[in-house]
Amino acid sequence: MQIHELEPGFAITDAVTPADLDEVARRGFRSVICNRRPGEAEDHPDDRALSARAAELGLEWRCIPVTPGDYSEADIDAFGQALEGLPTPILAFCKTGKRAVHLWAHARSQEGNCNIPALLEAAHAAGHDLEERRSMLEAAGKG
Repeated sequence: MQIHELEPGFAITDAVTPADLDEVARRGFRSVICNRRPGEAEDHPDDRALSARAAELGLEWRCIPVTPGDYSEADIDAFGQALEGLPTPILAFCKTGKRAVHLWAHARSQEGNCNIPALLEAAHAAGHDLEERRSMLEAAGKG
């Protein structure tokens, strides 16, 4: 599990196991957002074991399952609400971290005065290139 901070109070990582959640809690995270879909891979039949372990550790749990590259306005809104409403710091994850970083960038881009180059730079530093989404992110900021 490689954790990358994108902004103060928010980080992403790749696939998380129930045992990984112990480390997540030890590192001080208070909330976890899962962006994996039930049954998307053998290692992720659903989020029941993860959400149960999160509850045992006192972590807030939110599941916003999405298909890679296919994010509806409802998905982006749900992610934005999670960013605003969950206790921080928050850790979001999917299989590689890509969906988590995409949803974060789309949610943040809708806020007034969003610094799109800073979003792209933070994503790049975490190993994800969002340049292909630049025009969508910029359009959201103007919308």
